[in-house]
Amino acid sequence: MARRFEALRAAGRGGLVTFVTAGDPDLDSSAALLRQLPSVGADVIELGMPFSDPMADGPAIQASSQRALAAGMTLAKTLAMVGTFREGDDKTPVILMGYFNPIYQYGSQNFVEDAVAAGVDGLIIVDLPPEEDDELCHPAMTAGLHWIRLVTPTTDDRRMPTVLKNTSGFVYYVSIAGITGTRSASADVIRPALRRLNQHTDLPVAVGFGIRTPEQVGEVVNDADAAVVGSALVREIERNLDDQGNATQGMVDQVLKRVQGLSAALSN
Repeated sequence: MARRFEALRAAGRGGLVTFVTAGDPDLDSSAALLRQLPSVGADVIELGMPFSDPMADGPAIQASSQRALAAGMTLAKTLAMVGTFREGDDKTPVILMGYFNPIYQYGSQNFVEDAVAAGVDGLIIVDLPPEEDDELCHPAMTAGLHWIRLVTPTTDDRRMPTVLKNTSGFVYYVSIAGITGTRSASADVIRPALRRLNQHTDLPVAVGFGIRTPEQVGEVVNDADAAVVGSALVREIERNLDDQGNATQGMVDQVLKRVQGLSAALSN
């Protein structure tokens, strides 16, 4: 993870973090998309672990989880997907993002061991606050996984040190208060928030929630180390499904084309 952000700094550009849900809309299409994301400009990949009740996510990502679960996706298959990806790419950081319930059912220690074996770089578990670090954060970090924490507009200066205490890899700054994919924050709002955050940490900062256009990506990386795009890519998948909810022949290419356009904004 550190090497990737160091390389971005050396190149004088921000990074693009892409989010897709594992198994959406089916295992084969999802695996093909994952395999090709780095070739069109994804610097870091967030892979969503499908869950039946993703409370922090908006309608688009909720629907992607439902499609993946309906197609038979499981946490074990998600880890296997990362393992297959690693056979062809041992450099692109892969972050698993999701909720604690499926991991608890899997077994926290078993999950940590299998995630490391699969080649996962880090975790974002949105419903485990710092007060619950013994549940998964400490075992994960002990095993060498990065623990990436969300910082929100409502995280005040008193709370910030607690949130950042066991954070590693990068900090994910949530640019809006609310669920994913519903609205966007302007650069004038994000900029002072990042200045405040940077007073508390030297870690790279990636900004997400509501970022969907190349113009927004370009604006965000003027101040942040990376921009995170998720709901826009999940919606692109949804737009390229047939009437039965199956992937059309061009679905993967259309999503990759969208990522390529977002990435192009980083070199302008």
